[in-house]
Amino acid sequence: MTSVGSDDTGLLAPGWAGSPAASATGDAAFLQSLLDAEAALTRAQAALGLAPAEAATAVTEAADAARFDVRSLAERARGGGNPVIPLVADLTKAVGAEYGPYVHRGATSQDIMDTAMMLVAVRTLDLILADLDRTERALARLAAEHRDTAMPGRTLTQHAVPTTFGLKAAGWRSLVLDARDRIKAVRDSLPAQLAGAAGTLAAFAVYGARDTQALTAAYAHELGLRSPLLPWHTLRTPIADLAGCLAFAAGALGKIATDVLVLGRTEIAEVAEGSGGGSSAMPHKANPVRSTLIAAAARRAPQLAATLYGSLVAEDERPAGAWHAEWEPLRDLLRLVGGAARDAADLSEGLRVHTDAMREHLDLTHGLIVSERLSAELAPLLGRTRAKALLTDLAGRTYAEGRPLAELLAEEPELKDIEKDINKNIGQDIDLDELTDPARYTGSAGVLTDRALERR
Repeated sequence: MTSVGSDDTGLLAPGWAGSPAASATGDAAFLQSLLDAEAALTRAQAALGLAPAEAATAVTEAADAARFDVRSLAERARGGGNPVIPLVADLTKAVGAEYGPYVHRGATSQDIMDTAMMLVAVRTLDLILADLDRTERALARLAAEHRDTAMPGRTLTQHAVPTTFGLKAAGWRSLVLDARDRIKAVRDSLPAQLAGAAGTLAAFAVYGARDTQALTAAYAHELGLRSPLLPWHTLRTPIADLAGCLAFAAGALGKIATDVLVLGRTEIAEVAEGSGGGSSAMPHKANPVRSTLIAAAARRAPQLAATLYGSLVAEDERPAGAWHAEWEPLRDLLRLVGGAARDAADLSEGLRVHTDAMREHLDLTHGLIVSERLSAELAPLLGRTRAKALLTDLAGRTYAEGRPLAELLAEEPELKDIEKDINKNIGQDIDLDELTDPARYTGSAGVLTDRALERR
């Protein structure tokens, strides 16, 4: 894998710095993709008898990023608005006088830029998918291990009813699989670009191509990309598809990170990252760095995707500005999601689950976390209005007196025979302590977890 250049190290981007995606999207990697696109074009033309086989060999051998000055290309790109123009000049010179004329023959700069971006995207998406696979496997293990680990379910920041950590982990995994499926579908659909000056492939016909569709197909085959039905200079579906799947992936991973950040607070401490980051000022802290960086990526991704969606509004047969506006946001999105996927895999594989804290927090409300169940059980016996009034009164006393709800229920005169009636109702033999035990009121959480884990 080509390494990132010295001016492309991600000093202010710890979320993706040093990740596989960083190398796959660096300036040197992008330059190599531009060269790969140029070499593939000459090979495709040679395969159809439109260029000598020797020309294809010469261009392919010369198309080595190590032979070119990235900084010089970047600076000279200002002259024409993109790096392809100076690159064609340098590549033509490197190929030599005999076969230099076959470099970039019939193509336009956007053909090469778009194709290179698709190559960079495919290569980076493969790396992202590998880390998503790691993440889902780790989450599957957590979900299975904690299928019946009860914990407080929280809605609008407050305790609602019990749930299980297994179901939470299964939900995280479901999002990861959703992201994986979307990324795979987009990766497999990404096309090469070959259109010529205004999307008609006219110049290729001048150079002898009788069937320009066959040329496009040969070009795409050389690159391992899809052959497009139409040139897409201003039909930016591939870019929009990338924006969507990458933004979704960032959000899916961001959900996991946000939950971990909340559950890992000092006063909650139901989970913890396997290895926290240090603080420059407070030696006692172990900051949830992986989750923090994933959350940061998730916050940035929607705005980057919005820029790419905005480029759908592209005028004429090649736009002024809309196409150019895509390059940096798309690379940033690939990097952000690549870094987030790496961190999500590390986070999931090392996540520590503190079941004792979960159990302790279930008891914070002295049994009130199962008031929904009690309402349903008492309503047929006392009437809905009376049951609600009684539980409301007991809830206040539970907090005021610091006594368990089951104890207060047992003292209620009108509920002396309640245990017998409830047991008859539910077909089980349990007492009030069991009825108010949060771990016994997790509904179908286990079944839902099992169902989620069946998905592959």
